[in-house]
Amino acid sequence: MSDKDVHTTVAEAYTGALERSREQTATGCCGGANDAPVSQTAALAGYGEEAAVHEDAAASSFGCGNPLAFAGVQKGDTVLDLGAGAGFDLLIAADRVGPEGHVIGIDMTDAMIDAARENAAKAGFSNVDARKGLIEDLPVDDASVDWVISNCVINLSPEKDRVFAEIHRVLRPGGAFAISDIVVEDLPAWIREHTQAYVACVAGAISESDYVAGLCSAGLDGVEVTDRLVYSADQIKGMLAGDFANLGLDPSTLDADISEVDGKVWSAKFTGRRKD
Repeated sequence: MSDKDVHTTVAEAYTGALERSREQTATGCCGGANDAPVSQTAALAGYGEEAAVHEDAAASSFGCGNPLAFAGVQKGDTVLDLGAGAGFDLLIAADRVGPEGHVIGIDMTDAMIDAARENAAKAGFSNVDARKGLIEDLPVDDASVDWVISNCVINLSPEKDRVFAEIHRVLRPGGAFAISDIVVEDLPAWIREHTQAYVACVAGAISESDYVAGLCSAGLDGVEVTDRLVYSADQIKGMLAGDFANLGLDPSTLDADISEVDGKVWSAKFTGRRKD
């Protein structure tokens, strides 16, 4: 697919996932179906009481981790969320920065922007700014934010190096980032070739080492992987066989096919900062 086709496909998939999430009890990582209560699903991704406080937004969250956990966000900070979706992480950030702070969310889909604005208004936040745009070309001023966060979104970008460069551009000197994302190792061709596996956050993901190298090449400093959650074959099957995936695989061999990627897909949390 061309970069434009990737953006269109991802936007359509997540718009549909948002609509379905409003009819389901909960959604799993990157849109996979999940019958667990929202609070349990969010807890597995590293969220605590935030899921209960902002349950409506949590129900439409497709993340793979909590990028704000232990992030050190302070009152008065400006936080930028790449791929903000329905705004769950925006609400958590708004809680952290307080009324004197500012939270900006970027998403490329109208439905997500509308949902984020609705959820922010419902929660009573006037300092949340949801903007339509691409994470490869952020509608954000140079050196204007204290924190960049992102939750299971950059793996969907066809131009990850541009995203990493944009993170460096918008951060103030000394500003930091905390990103939760899916990374992979040695995926078989049958996954890499499927569009639906791409929008399920697997086929377009890169290795952890390439991810770290990309952040460093963009000029970001102190890049570390501070947490990992390796997915089992059953969890990967849930991601691929949930809301998005119709991979055209033989059901009788599905378990054997999925076993090829057991231990090769995980969620990682990346942290670092822009040098002073």
